[in-house]
Order: sequence, then structure tokens, then C-alpha cells
Amino acid sequence: MNFDSPTSQPGVSSVLRKVLVTKIQTIPLRVPFRDPLYKIAVGGHRSHQEILIVRLETNEGVTGIGETMAWRRLGSVETIASLRAAIHDLLSPLVIGRSPFDLALIIREMNQALDKSLYAKAPICDAIYDIQGKLLGVPVYELLGGKVRDKLGACSVVTIKDSLEETLAGAQDSYERGFRAFNVKVGPNSRETDLRNIRAIRDNLRDAIIRIDGNASMNFDDALWLLKRAENYDIDAAEQLLSLWDIEGLAELARRTCIPIMVDESIATEHDLLQVIGRRAATVFQTKIAKNGGIWGCRNLWTIGAAAGMRIYPGNHPCTSVSTAAVMQMAAAWPGDLLEGPFAAGITDALANDIVQNPLMVSGRHVYVPNGPGLGVTLDEDAIQSMRMDK
Repeated sequence: MNFDSPTSQPGVSSVLRKVLVTKIQTIPLRVPFRDPLYKIAVGGHRSHQEILIVRLETNEGVTGIGETMAWRRLGSVETIASLRAAIHDLLSPLVIGRSPFDLALIIREMNQALDKSLYAKAPICDAIYDIQGKLLGVPVYELLGGKVRDKLGACSVVTIKDSLEETLAGAQDSYERGFRAFNVKVGPNSRETDLRNIRAIRDNLRDAIIRIDGNASMNFDDALWLLKRAENYDIDAAEQLLSLWDIEGLAELARRTCIPIMVDESIATEHDLLQVIGRRAATVFQTKIAKNGGIWGCRNLWTIGAAAGMRIYPGNHPCTSVSTAAVMQMAAAWPGDLLEGPFAAGITDALANDIVQNPLMVSGRHVYVPNGPGLGVTLDEDAIQSMRMDK
């Protein structure tokens, strides 16, 4: 199929069409966790998050930024080195010399040049949106249809602790700060310990919304055992208890419990979500900026999932205000309902430092939409230099 040259297409002024991307810079960072023994339901403890900031420069001096990371857990095999290689060796030639208003065409060509690799494509996509907004003098949400909401509630992630007392203390602290939805990790301990934690949090926080998250760490028998007993504690959803490939297992769990099943690691692309929908394996799904290819990929998934009647759980890996702002721009322009998800866990709980001059405004559990042009955040160069991995 033939496509018209983007330079011949109407809709963007000739002045804006003269703006071209001239350089891609990748900035590897080691951002410390607040808890030096940070742990999810799979993998070992970690003291820091490996983040990669991508900065696009243009011939008019306008720059755009995006964020990704080397998560290195289920669903992510990327390292900082592999992300930089993919971006500089394969993707940057498709972006440099192009108009930032050629985003759709750039994404198509990146997909043709490199299959999947959404962690590498996400920050490029978001940086291009950032440039578009700055050139037009509007927030990204204006490019996505206009603002529907000014703020979005976030949940608190209850991470794995060595004792019940520590687990409850963490949940209570978040509750006192205004959080009312909790993502409780399960799986690495015995199923009896997981049930004890769920029961104790429900007893302590009677009006809380509780969701449990296994990070794909459980076998079918333990997952079913836990779900049947957790039905007594008003659990809003059970996230990714089984391995990411076990869609049939998730579908069977959905048939055998009244607790709604949520998927996260099982979904990278639109095709993944269509499989989940077709097999009735879940009724809730989580997106993450890096995992799902930035604003472009996440919006596609939200549209498909909403059409299937699924609930949307906006998420992120622990990240800075850059990826959090990308979620907020999407949320601002989304006309449907959104759950209180872990999209802001990095800036509200997990990370010790941020990397922007103007961190997102947080009040209690609510994160407010930034209204500056583009993503609405500006890098703090001093903070960047202090955490660079390559200095």
C-alpha cells in the first residue's frame, strides 16, 4: 500500500513542518529506592531502579523527554545496555531528520525495524508527544482530545516485608496519608502467610479497597486456594497470580472464583489483550508506560479494553515524574472510568529521589494533571548528573 509523503499532508503549518529532530540522547540513571531492600513478589531485593531518560533535540531548540527502565523481571529482559543499543543502532535513524508531527509514521517504521521491544520505543514516543505539545504551547492532553479530569487517585503498593507488623505499619502509614486503595503483594511467602496478611489488612482498614498482586509468581493450586479463602475479605481484584503465558490458567481461575481477575505481565501488545478478552481470562488489566510502548501503546490498549467492558488499572513500574506525567496526560483526556492504580508509586512511595524541577503535585492519594506544555515536567540537570550511571 502506498502512503502520501507526510510533508504533503495538510493539518500542520509549514512553519511547524520545518522543525526536525536532530539528535537523540540517552541518559542512564541509577535512582535509589526509599527502602534499600525493595522487593516485589518475584526476584530479589533491589536498592535502586535503573532508569533510562531519552531526550530528543530539534533544530529549533525545543527538546522532548521520555522515560523507560531496565526492569529485569517477568515480561522484561531489557538491560540499560540493550535499551541504548536498540535506540541508537536501530530506532534513532528512523527519527532523526523527521518532523515530530510524523509520529504515526515513525511508530510504523519502528515496528517494522524492530519487533516488539516496547521498552525501547516507549520513551521515543513520549518524547515526540512532549515536543508536539511544546511546539503548539499546549499540554499533551490537548493533543489527545482535551481535558476530562484534573486529578486521578493513586493506590498504595504494600510491598513484601519480613513480618506482619512491618507490613501493617506500611499499609497504615499510607492510609494516614490519604490512600484508600491498596495493592498487596502475594506469592513469595506461603499461601497461609499471604492469607494472614490479607485478613490483617482488611481487619485494620475496614473501608479500604484491597487488590492482591502475585507478579506471576504462583502455581495454579496455591492461587485457587488463596482466592477461595480471600473471597471472605472483599477483594476488588487479583492481579496476575499465574505466569504470564498461562492465559488458560487465568481463565480457569476466573471461572472458579468471584474475585475479578486482573492481568498485567500477560499484556504487552494489543494482540495479547485480545487473547485475554477472547478467553475471558480477566476483566481488569493494568498498563505501564514502558511495558506497553508509551502513551501511544497504552491508549490503544485502553480503547480495546474499554470496548470489551474491562476495567482499566493505570500503572507504572517504579518511575520518576516523567513517566508519571505521561500517565496523567492520558488520564486527563480519557473519557471513561479509571481505577486508582499504581501509576504514581515511584513518586509517592518507592523512589527516594525525583529528576525534575517541578515534581507532580500530590495531595493525599490524588495526583494532579500538569498543565504546562508537553508532558509538563522539566528535567533537573543537577539531579540527573548526581545519579548518572555513566559519569
